[in-house]
Amino acid sequence: MLASISFAQRQRLAYIDFCLLFKGAIYRQDLINRFEVGLSAGSRDFNLYKEMAPDNLEYDSREKRYFQTSQFKPLFEHDAQRTLTKLANDISDGFDAIGDIHFPVEAPSSLNVPDIFIVAKLVQAILNNRAVSVIYTSLSSGSAARELVPHAIVDNGLRWHVRAFDRKSQSFRDFVLTRVSKVTLKSEPAANELAEYDSEWHRMIPLQLVPHPKNVSFPTAIEMDYGMENSQLLINVRAAMAGYLLRRWNVDCTERGTLEGAEYQLWLQNRFTLRDVDNLAIAPGYAEPK
Repeated sequence: MLASISFAQRQRLAYIDFCLLFKGAIYRQDLINRFEVGLSAGSRDFNLYKEMAPDNLEYDSREKRYFQTSQFKPLFEHDAQRTLTKLANDISDGFDAIGDIHFPVEAPSSLNVPDIFIVAKLVQAILNNRAVSVIYTSLSSGSAARELVPHAIVDNGLRWHVRAFDRKSQSFRDFVLTRVSKVTLKSEPAANELAEYDSEWHRMIPLQLVPHPKNVSFPTAIEMDYGMENSQLLINVRAAMAGYLLRRWNVDCTERGTLEGAEYQLWLQNRFTLRDVDNLAIAPGYAEPK
């Protein structure tokens, strides 16, 4: 039934759903004020919501507002990660109540924020299938001109990268966005420089993560943290991204789980199946099997 109603009304129904889920209650006037609709239109929205989800809300005539019921089940899907990000940064997509009130959700400040105009130029290049000339500053060689063929903008959890074919090294590599100071669009790339030839990007590898065998006294807590099943978390990731994930979550990648410290709560159990993955060199304790 949701698919048959207009986009604007779907937004208003989602707003009702969001308020009931996160605030526990909603006034009719909240909806009217947010979307600048008339009283009769607002009433129709609440009637339609109640028709579609009759067990989700009940009207309190004394307080003159709708309350969430104990049988409440969201009418819309509210993805946890996306919603937390929106709440923490006060970002609304029009389907929520963010901006009406301040929600008690915080996120750590970002220390690594790319220049939006640099990002825009790189996205233009990707969408229009163009190579770029950039000024890139590296830790090893300082500032220099590079020619890249970008194909993806990547968040590795700590900072933003652009994944690109590097004409200097003749290989696909990651470049930190904040180290790019100038971007100039160039001609179309050669066939071998296109994303489809980035094997590490397209190659998916399995990671088998388990509670650390030595550093964790109560593994059930770790199993709950990561939603493990049968005491393990199985995920498939791009080979080009695997090392970043393992480093971000401090996954012990040694053969027998020998890294000490409270920060190492996870162990990579299937390390021997992950041969020839360049990105794993940055993973904690990882050494290429002989």
